[in-house]
Amino acid sequence: MKPKIYIETSVVSYYASRPSRDLVTVARQQVTREWWEESRQQFDTYISALVLEEAKGGDPIAAESRLEALKGVPVLEITDEAEQLAAALVKAGPIPESHSEDALHIALATINGMDFLVTWNFHHINNAKMKKGIAKVAEENGYECPVICSPEELEGE
Repeated sequence: MKPKIYIETSVVSYYASRPSRDLVTVARQQVTREWWEESRQQFDTYISALVLEEAKGGDPIAAESRLEALKGVPVLEITDEAEQLAAALVKAGPIPESHSEDALHIALATINGMDFLVTWNFHHINNAKMKKGIAKVAEENGYECPVICSPEELEGE
């Protein structure tokens, strides 16, 4: 059985975007493209209705590229259970209220038993200062938090 992985919107955004002029962004885009094309099949990959909604935003051509890349990836629905855990993540403090959608990504991955949540969001999801609090809230609510990491961290290189 393959590990289950939740792909957060930033990953598909890096995958489908035009090359950046920023060196860090270019490196992340390259890592993401290599992971998407060469390593993603090692996992059972999932996205959520939230990922689809976020992927539709912004530049129409970029949105079309993101949505094309996501075709065929199973979509997790937003449930009351996920919304309750997201609210707990905000209320307890690891995720700021102004970024409640980040809490919902974490909650969706958690309640659906994902092994990994893959993201390039280092502000409110893959943040070393917040991970302990995120895991604590998940455990207090009867869940095991997935490993939160970037594609690069997942690759192990």
